[in-house]
Amino acid sequence: MELKPTTKAERQTTTWDMFATWVGANANNGTWFVGGVLAACGFLTAMHVMVLSSAISYVFLSLVGYIGYKTGVSTMGLSRASFGERGSYVPSVVNLTQFIGWTSVNTFIAAQSVALIMTDLFGWGKDSQAGVILGIVVMSVLHILSIASGEKSIRLIERIGIVLVMIFVIWESVAVFKTVSMHQIIDWQVPAKSKMALGSAIDYVAAFNLAWVTAGADFTRYTKKRHNSTVMPFLGALTGVVWFAFIGLISTISIAITSGVYDSANSDPSTIASKLGLGIVALIVIVLTSMTANAVNLLAAGSALSNIQPKLSLKKSLWIVVWLATLVTFIPLFIGSFLDTFEAFLDYVAMVLGPTIAIICADFYIKAKRNYDPNEFGKVNGKYWYKAGFNPSAIITFIVGVCLFLLLSKQAIFVNSIGFTFIDMIISAGLYLGLSKVLERK
Repeated sequence: MELKPTTKAERQTTTWDMFATWVGANANNGTWFVGGVLAACGFLTAMHVMVLSSAISYVFLSLVGYIGYKTGVSTMGLSRASFGERGSYVPSVVNLTQFIGWTSVNTFIAAQSVALIMTDLFGWGKDSQAGVILGIVVMSVLHILSIASGEKSIRLIERIGIVLVMIFVIWESVAVFKTVSMHQIIDWQVPAKSKMALGSAIDYVAAFNLAWVTAGADFTRYTKKRHNSTVMPFLGALTGVVWFAFIGLISTISIAITSGVYDSANSDPSTIASKLGLGIVALIVIVLTSMTANAVNLLAAGSALSNIQPKLSLKKSLWIVVWLATLVTFIPLFIGSFLDTFEAFLDYVAMVLGPTIAIICADFYIKAKRNYDPNEFGKVNGKYWYKAGFNPSAIITFIVGVCLFLLLSKQAIFVNSIGFTFIDMIISAGLYLGLSKVLERK
């Protein structure tokens, strides 16, 4: 039951484990793909956006990580304090859907690698749906193996996966710089019709990174040391995202330079590895490394499901989300464009996560003054019951935050400047604290 705080004996995650977990979370196919898509900003702008937007996002990862360390409760369990016992189902559904979505994103990209392997080995057509379908099945089997022993097997996957990933990115980097120079990459100009606006890029990266924030406490609750819950998640996640997005960025630009054509739809690692001539071994490594990120995705989704149905054990929840993620992975096959599906998914993530994270952080650090009582979680008519199990301040703020994103995020003033995600979070935090003073006044 995820509402029960972790015991001292259960807190065995070391400094290296925590760092490796968060590097591994971003050492994946999705990060390469994001870096490739950001090539539409040009190299220097893309790197500035990646570093600054990621750093801001991961401050929130540290904030949530500390709450998990202090209370020993998962992020979705913690959301009961701010949203109410029943109201916490709202962020839990958000978390469940977004982490199933991220699992599907990584699975689909890895499935494309499987399809390319089938092309090389058996002559199947490159765009054959049969190859992608087989890839989805293979990845689902690997996911089942990765969650076999719950949190322990996930930690083992991270330790092994991070080594494989580091070897691969070095290999790919060498291949890139054999074809083009860093000077050529920096000087490359984006075709006018493909250029991405600055604000859109900031929101794009923010959505990608904020997705990890609501998984923060799910891991930091297993460590004994405070700095493992704040410093290590920040450094690990930032290192992973900047490093691997950089690889995707330079790889995509290098192919645009050598081929004379830039197409953001061809920014996935499988296509890049194939065009760089890295061979089957590289494709196999891409398949295996997708497990490092999906191990984190699956654990976070499982924790969210356990909060909705506390009677479900974490292991049973993990099995359920694996099967759900497998089904969702087939969606791009019907829509016809993985990139369009991915960008629509990122809009959804930014829309719902910004207000959710703002409410959780504002509640703990300002309203509750960094003091939660984990023993009150799950109690009917307890401290966090509010009104019929819902905190009106949080629910209203969430709805307003989502509506503001829908109405304003695509406005030119934000698209061409600083984006709307972080502004939405500031507004949501302020609104939540203001409503709390008014609605909870006795």
